[in-house]
Amino acid sequence: MTHTSSNKHVALNIAVLTVSDTRDEETDTSGAFLVNALEADGHRLVEKRIVKDDKYQLRATVSNWIASTQVQVVLVTGGTGFTARDTTPEALSVLFDKEIEGFGELFRYISYTEIGTSTVQSRALGGMANGTAIFCMPGSTGACRTAWTGILQQQLNADHRPCNFIVHLKDSEAPPCDSRG
Repeated sequence: MTHTSSNKHVALNIAVLTVSDTRDEETDTSGAFLVNALEADGHRLVEKRIVKDDKYQLRATVSNWIASTQVQVVLVTGGTGFTARDTTPEALSVLFDKEIEGFGELFRYISYTEIGTSTVQSRALGGMANGTAIFCMPGSTGACRTAWTGILQQQLNADHRPCNFIVHLKDSEAPPCDSRG
């Protein structure tokens, strides 16, 4: 397996959406973690919003980001559980051109080592739409940390080999993925 490095950082334009009926900018620790993490890794925050757990408001917000020429990645925290108010998967999966099945699968695998079988209640998911990667994760700061450090930090890094998501994003400057030969 070849592991070449481009040695060229690709700063992505990322939007962060917190799905919550109760959080505001002062109490949104999950959204704040994602903003800090993406900026620490050299990416750009395009916009951050908090939207109530309403599938039509969620669709409207994310649809605008998908249509935008500025947003390459959308990170969504919250609304992925099993309560009646948790509608993130139902709201956003219909917007996907392709689902990224591996994101939810890998998130639950990593999460299992941290919280055991409670991870079966996570409906984390990912998808691609109009050259925009969308990753939906649970609303806890710990879950966001798991998703970022265990998956997203590498997959949003142009130097990660053999593959990363940057080559699939609109206006990407990344070289194609290496063959797994």
